[in-house]
Amino acid sequence: MASPRICILRAPGTNCDIETAHAFELAGAKAERVHLFRVLETPELLREYQGLCIPGGFSYGDDLGAGVIFSGQLRGQLNEMMQEFVQADTLVLGICNGFQVLLKSGLLLQSPAGAGQADEPSMTLTWNSNARYTDRWVRLKVASQSCVFLKDMDEFESPVAHAEGRLAVGDPGVIDKLRQQDSIALCYWSDAADQQSKETGSVTDLDVLPEPENPNGSIANIAALSNATGRILGLMPHPERYLFATQHPQWTRNGFRGEGDGLQLFRNAVNYFK
Repeated sequence: MASPRICILRAPGTNCDIETAHAFELAGAKAERVHLFRVLETPELLREYQGLCIPGGFSYGDDLGAGVIFSGQLRGQLNEMMQEFVQADTLVLGICNGFQVLLKSGLLLQSPAGAGQADEPSMTLTWNSNARYTDRWVRLKVASQSCVFLKDMDEFESPVAHAEGRLAVGDPGVIDKLRQQDSIALCYWSDAADQQSKETGSVTDLDVLPEPENPNGSIANIAALSNATGRILGLMPHPERYLFATQHPQWTRNGFRGEGDGLQLFRNAVNYFK
């Protein structure tokens, strides 16, 4: 089969599109950086792609909040085309700002059958509990068995860089629903969490880890969410920044060689179409 075509959808302020496209290319896809304004003019362009990725950055400067304007365009002008795209056998990935966009547009967690309109978001990504922009490496635990992007992955490291990455909900019962539908894809992790999970038998029902293990205070230590089909993933960490072992800050001390942990996520996306 020919390499899948991936649309890297960028907007004014996006600044991680080049390295994200490179990650998909390394994994065997044909990635094309497409400006949002082109898609607004011709929404049918999306039919040319098997995958869509909204990369990190500061779309529209986050002037009204992280991902707010971009998500409004997906939910408004592009709603019909986005509904068509996500209902097809396609993959959708949102990284950092892209996660914020997918969640706030309602596209990430809508029902698999769709309803012709993105659901009203029942949760949001808001300011980190430390009220600061946080840039550091974190340890992650895969919590979903159904997410296409995380197939055969268990634990890995990745950098985070955000100010609004804390998942917050109005009703704690929403978290139980996420657990039931296997939508908690990644959790921030530590040795203490590892021990507690062995005692409780749960990855997603642990106490909120302190900083620096949980860099933003996200409820249930959630770092990523996927939809019920496992074909849509939004995550705060930046896997595209760990494609090579030498990108890890301790690669010499630990003797890391070869690929970085993040490349497998993009390879899983490409392998889905084989």
